[in-house]
Amino acid sequence: MKTPLTLGIRYRLFFAFLAAACCVIVSMFVVTRISFERGAFRYVHLVEKERLELLARTLEQFYAEKKQWNFLEQEPTTWMELVAGSRPLHHPLFKLHKRMGALVDGHGPSLQLEPPPPPLPKGEQIFELRVLLLDADKHRLYGPAEPWPQPPFLLPLNTGERKIGYLGLIPPRILADVRVRQFVREQHHALIVIALCIAAGAALLSIPLAGRLVRRITALAAATNRLASGYYDIRVPVETSDELGQLARDFNRLAQTLHRNEQLRRRWVADISHELRTPLSVLRAEIEAIQDGVRQWTPQTMEHLHGEILHLSRLVDDLYKLALADIGALTYRKEQLDLTALVAQVVLAFRERFEAHRLHLDYTEPNRPLVVFADAERLRQLLANLLHNALRYTDAGGTLRVRLTEEGGCVLLRLSDSAPGVPDEALERLFERLYRVEGSRSRAHGGAGLGLALCKSIVEGHGGTIRAAHSDLGGLEIRITLPTNG
Repeated sequence: MKTPLTLGIRYRLFFAFLAAACCVIVSMFVVTRISFERGAFRYVHLVEKERLELLARTLEQFYAEKKQWNFLEQEPTTWMELVAGSRPLHHPLFKLHKRMGALVDGHGPSLQLEPPPPPLPKGEQIFELRVLLLDADKHRLYGPAEPWPQPPFLLPLNTGERKIGYLGLIPPRILADVRVRQFVREQHHALIVIALCIAAGAALLSIPLAGRLVRRITALAAATNRLASGYYDIRVPVETSDELGQLARDFNRLAQTLHRNEQLRRRWVADISHELRTPLSVLRAEIEAIQDGVRQWTPQTMEHLHGEILHLSRLVDDLYKLALADIGALTYRKEQLDLTALVAQVVLAFRERFEAHRLHLDYTEPNRPLVVFADAERLRQLLANLLHNALRYTDAGGTLRVRLTEEGGCVLLRLSDSAPGVPDEALERLFERLYRVEGSRSRAHGGAGLGLALCKSIVEGHGGTIRAAHSDLGGLEIRITLPTNG
């Protein structure tokens, strides 16, 4: 089966540019041609109007001498000679008008008309065959008979205060003057040449423009293929600020995000492996020591092994919950919940542990219930993780202050502890998985770094926000905002 022939995007862009340019050129050509022809008609009309006015003045002078129009009937050729003599000044027949004017003024010899002009070109559109003379009642004396193809343009003829008739001119349908037609034809040819030159120039400009666009698109396509193959360090140059430039910036941002996520994934796998290997190694060493008789099976040994198993169980359970949160499978059974009573219960359960670590737990219960639509078990888990975190990190003799207030239709929970604090650059990363402010901290005190990440998932599952800030007590403050409607 033959593969259908398809045009590449380079040629598609080229033909698109060329077609758009040709449409513009054709439109400009048509509009310019029509405009030029209308301009030529206006020019011809202006010239003919001037000629008609010249003829009108001559007829008025003749009538002033003859006192009637009968002299045109007595000399049949006079009308055509007068019409022909109304040509512009450079025409030889202008001498006819000059001699007529001298006769009327009384300073010249008697009227002697020039010989008849050369034969006029055939056709009803010429000036001489469109001029007509009407009397004062608009009855035709000379010129084409009715019906006229168009209403004539009438110029009144007067002698003093008396109206003696009208001189009319029927508008032409076409350009009859040979020279005007030749000029219009030459301009049309010039327009065609100009249009062809512009089309050729547009075609020549379209080739490099299409090539430039295609090169940028091809570069993006090649970079996308490498990105899909796992080369997350690929970047494309940003050459312009247009849409393709914005696409290149978005691509680089995507590649950077994928590169960072890949690094986090690898570090996540390495940290998880290390976290799981540590308690398993301890368990294996203890069991092998008991098997080899190096250590005795004592209640203390059992308690130590049980503690390692609990640590491993908590780690696996946190990982499982985070995995459920990632896929949206962490279930929530929300209901109208009195958060004031829930916080009081959790604080009461941890008070003895804080006292055992010589830490003061300061909690002032609000004077009224603060109700939220939430999952009680998940919020209890959230508070337990935060209190465990404060218990691990706060120095002995310090304080943890818990405050619960209502602000702007939301419930605000703040947990502020005393020293030690965290550096500024660590505040935004505290909720990352397996992140520890200090890598040298022991896992017995620092945990696996999953508690705050799980807290963030729980808060976001309730439509709230959680962030870290410096505490006025010298340590860390965790601020949780929960909407009252869940």
